[in-house]
Amino acid sequence: MDIHALKGLLSDVRHDRKYADWSGLEHAGTHTPAAVLVPVVAHARELSILLTKRTAHLHHHPGQISFPGGRVEESDSSPVDTALRETEEEIGLYSRHVELLGALPDYFTGTGFRITPVVGLVHPPFELKLDAFEVAEAFEVPLSHFLDPANHQRHSMVHEGRLRYYHAMPYKDYYIWGATAGILMSLYHVLHGEAVMPLPDEG
Repeated sequence: MDIHALKGLLSDVRHDRKYADWSGLEHAGTHTPAAVLVPVVAHARELSILLTKRTAHLHHHPGQISFPGGRVEESDSSPVDTALRETEEEIGLYSRHVELLGALPDYFTGTGFRITPVVGLVHPPFELKLDAFEVAEAFEVPLSHFLDPANHQRHSMVHEGRLRYYHAMPYKDYYIWGATAGILMSLYHVLHGEAVMPLPDEG
C-alpha cells in the first residue's frame, strides 16, 4: 500500500472537524478519555508503523508494546492535542513531522480507558529523543505485516475472574497484543472497508 492509497482509504474516516473536540464523552460512562498517535512512517519504498516498548519498571503495562499517547489533561482541547503532546513528550517526535489523516473508532479497554486513535503520516527525516523513564525502545514494523491476515491472532485469558479475548500480532521478537493490536485490527478493517468488530470483553 502506498501513501495515496492510504489517504484515499482514510478519506471517509473521521476528520478534524469531527474529532477535534471531546463531544460525546458523556456516553463513555466511567471510561477515562485518552488518545494515541498511530504514526505511519512514509518511507520511499514502503509504509511502516512506529511503535514503542514501555520500560519494565512502569506501574501500568510494563514492557508492553504501545503507541505514543496517554490520558487527557485539562490543557488538551482535543484528542489530536493529547496524541501530539504525548508523542512529543515520549519520543520527541514533533507535530511538524506529522500530517494528520483522521481518527479510527474509539477503543474501549478492559482497564477503563476510552482511547481515540489519531492516524498521522510521519514524514522523514526525523530524529527521535526517547523519554528514558517511560520508553525503552522505539521501532518500526512494515504496515504490510499488520495488513496480512496470516499475522492476526486471537487469544483469551481469565482476568479478575472474567474470560477476556484479545488480539495479537507478533513481529520478530516483539509481542504486540492487547489495545495496541486491537487498534491495529481497527486500522486493518477500515483500510479494507469493513466494519470494526471488537472482541467481547476486549482489552
